[in-house]
Amino acid sequence: MSVTFARGFSAAGLSAGISSVPGKSDMALVVNDGPLDVAAGVFTSNRFSAAPVQWSREVVKGGHAKGMVINSGCANACTGAEGLAQSRKTAEAFAQAAGTTADKVLVGSTGLIGELLPLDHVLSGIEKGFPQLAPSEEAGVAASQAILTTDTQPKRVCLQVDGYRLGGMVKGSGMIAPQLATMICVLTTDAVVSAKQADAALRKATSTSFDRIDVDGCMSTNDTVVLLASGASGITPDMEEFTATVSSACSQLARKIVGDGEGSSHDIKVSVTDASSEEAALACARAVAASNLFKCAVAGNDPNWGRIVSSFGTVPEQIAPYDPAKVTVDINGIRVCDGGAPGQPRELVDMTPREVHVDIALHSGSESATIWTDDLTHEYVHINSEYES
Repeated sequence: MSVTFARGFSAAGLSAGISSVPGKSDMALVVNDGPLDVAAGVFTSNRFSAAPVQWSREVVKGGHAKGMVINSGCANACTGAEGLAQSRKTAEAFAQAAGTTADKVLVGSTGLIGELLPLDHVLSGIEKGFPQLAPSEEAGVAASQAILTTDTQPKRVCLQVDGYRLGGMVKGSGMIAPQLATMICVLTTDAVVSAKQADAALRKATSTSFDRIDVDGCMSTNDTVVLLASGASGITPDMEEFTATVSSACSQLARKIVGDGEGSSHDIKVSVTDASSEEAALACARAVAASNLFKCAVAGNDPNWGRIVSSFGTVPEQIAPYDPAKVTVDINGIRVCDGGAPGQPRELVDMTPREVHVDIALHSGSESATIWTDDLTHEYVHINSEYES
């Protein structure tokens, strides 16, 4: 299903004429029918945050939202005061149709940066979309398809735990960096939780999921992850369990983003163990995941471990203390680097599977961290060289 799996939610996906692709589904509506209208959100740290991000940040400060409208085809980013006014008018139109106020409406946009929305299409799309709202599986699927840009497939999740449900959808394929990662994600739950509890669970979840994927090292202006709670199940969950459920949903969706990375032919799992701290492990894993040289090597099925060690070797010693002479690196189970020197012949590494696992042991402690990334292919260049057209 998707966002309609949790009780108390209805959704719709439709073509509003926003995308440059004629007839493409490009608007999703999600409405929380209650009885609660709890909302939490996490957003991009990019200083050029888009107008819908600026608007929605203010909405979640109140801890409540009746729903969300999302468009693909135009990011409404770097559009100044007029762009923010467009987000406000979008929220007002949704609010009027939903019988609420604009300060309880979240807005999300994705697409080309530096262009204003065709606002008349947005407003008419909202008017056309509200009669299509439904709590059905089909409606949830339609919403998940409407938010896609360069994605090749919709990404959804459904979880049920102890009587309450959690559903979700995400878009994301390129411009993915580990500072939240470029996406618009909507999670819905029918659990009874407060805004403070929802916020804490969401921040914990994103820190170990969307914050730990990297397709191309590029941070978006529009990153948005929201959690809406209807309370329709009547179940008040154990908060540790609820946080774990939200974390599982985010991890599954984040993994699907990596699996759909623009033009990718490999998903790469970079795990660093035996580090002095989690910060040290994470810094080393991020350095490898950010290496274009390494990612290109993987695209060519080349287990070039020299590009791995040279990448995490750039992490300052004060952040990640370790002895290079003790480091080991395994690629798909083959120890290619042993004690900072050549290990088994790299020709033994099988690089043909979709997943490539890089396991780095620093032998300086007991902490660990993992980052998922993709390789970089000719197709990635092709997709992004023609993005505007």
